[in-house]
Amino acid sequence: MPLVRTPLPRARWLRSAVLVAASAGLVAAALPAPEPLGIGDPLFPHLGNPGYDVLAYDLDVTYPGVNTKPLAAVTRIDALATADLERINLDFTHGTVSAVTVDGLPARYTSSGEDLVVTPVVPIDAGERIEVTVTHTSDPSGPAATGGWVRTTDGLAMANQADAAHRVFPSNDHPADKAYFTFRITAPKGLTAVANGLSAGRVTHGSTTTWTYRTRHPMATELAQISIGDSTVVHREGPHGLPVRDVVRTADREVMEPWLRKTPGHLEWMERQVGPYPFETYGVLVADADTGFELETQTLSLFERGIFTEPAYPEWYVDSVMVHELAHQWFGDSVSPRSWSDLWLNEGHASWYEALYAEETAGKSMERRMKAAYAASDGWRADGGPPAAPEPPSPTHKISLFRPVVYDGSALVLYALRQEIGTEAFRRLERRWVAEHRDGTATTADFTALAGEVAGRDLAAFLHAWLYEAKTPAMPGHPDWRSRPVETASTAPKPG
Repeated sequence: MPLVRTPLPRARWLRSAVLVAASAGLVAAALPAPEPLGIGDPLFPHLGNPGYDVLAYDLDVTYPGVNTKPLAAVTRIDALATADLERINLDFTHGTVSAVTVDGLPARYTSSGEDLVVTPVVPIDAGERIEVTVTHTSDPSGPAATGGWVRTTDGLAMANQADAAHRVFPSNDHPADKAYFTFRITAPKGLTAVANGLSAGRVTHGSTTTWTYRTRHPMATELAQISIGDSTVVHREGPHGLPVRDVVRTADREVMEPWLRKTPGHLEWMERQVGPYPFETYGVLVADADTGFELETQTLSLFERGIFTEPAYPEWYVDSVMVHELAHQWFGDSVSPRSWSDLWLNEGHASWYEALYAEETAGKSMERRMKAAYAASDGWRADGGPPAAPEPPSPTHKISLFRPVVYDGSALVLYALRQEIGTEAFRRLERRWVAEHRDGTATTADFTALAGEVAGRDLAAFLHAWLYEAKTPAMPGHPDWRSRPVETASTAPKPG
């Protein structure tokens, strides 16, 4: 929803009128050298920034029609200061900044590491609303493995997980700070632009069209999505009149229809498991690109075209992967991790509902899959850490964080919990989890506490062993299950 901008307090305007005429160099010289900060995430220590809470982003990009050239962009950030700030650190790299203003006044800026460090003319007091406007470029060139813009055969899409949104736009790039988004995308007439949320109209001026989209719910930066290309938007209706819109290459409209029409049924199935869909719309974005993964961008999940066209993938498997990304709309998008160590809450739940769907609709045994996961679990833990304390990703390959232990290794934790507290209590827990933390962030400790409340007994020790120990505990109800020796356990990444 749009946020009303509060005027700058009169005292700050008076101070600004005096200081803006003074030498900004003298003001900046009194401060220590700029440095990257970060909020101290154990896996991404320099990600995010302290001292403010972003309320809304307004991202305005202009696509030149060639997906290897930089886009012109203006990012406006509406935030609330939570501490006194002499400087404002933003996460941003892979673009050139040409101007920055804070509350309409020109501000000094410099880069330090992957931070854009902004020095306003007037220091910010805790409790004040601030508006930072950055004029910059957004460069889609560079290795695809680093994330951010994804070049497709007909344009661009985004894949910002886990720490790549700041390769596209200046931001507080951590899921702990969710905000509302407005997107304005200008592209050559004849192309189609789509983003998270609902359309707020489009306007054509000469040879270009500007498309506007707004989210009705707060969103983590890593879930932002913009698609630009020779695309068709296919509309249909989901449960309770939910608008469903899918985005495909116009040339693929007919070949993708057998898959796209499955989404309303997927939505109905997920709602039977955990309750109402949490957002204003949903759909599938099919990108003609080789990413090696699918991604749960909020309200518009990103899929490679190849997953739908590769004959080696059976229908039940593709179906279950579609449900995996849909499940993330509840687990990871609506309820986001407070830190990246809580990633198991995202991927473990999405893998759980993927497996449950495959069992119910295709006869693929959940118990057999979990027994196989149990056999590999000690090896996965040795390779990547336990589910709730994963090893940091490789500095040059950040998506290496997404190891098997956070997928089936974490779904195994949920299976053990269901075995321990029973199916009905487990279903109540899942429904309460997504209802009570909707549009927010949550931690592993929050989940543990709620599980104990629902079960009526303390589950801290039980879940601590499953989430943090190097060795996999005994599976309730299956004393015969064994984990293979670490050196023989498979550690191959899980596709999808």
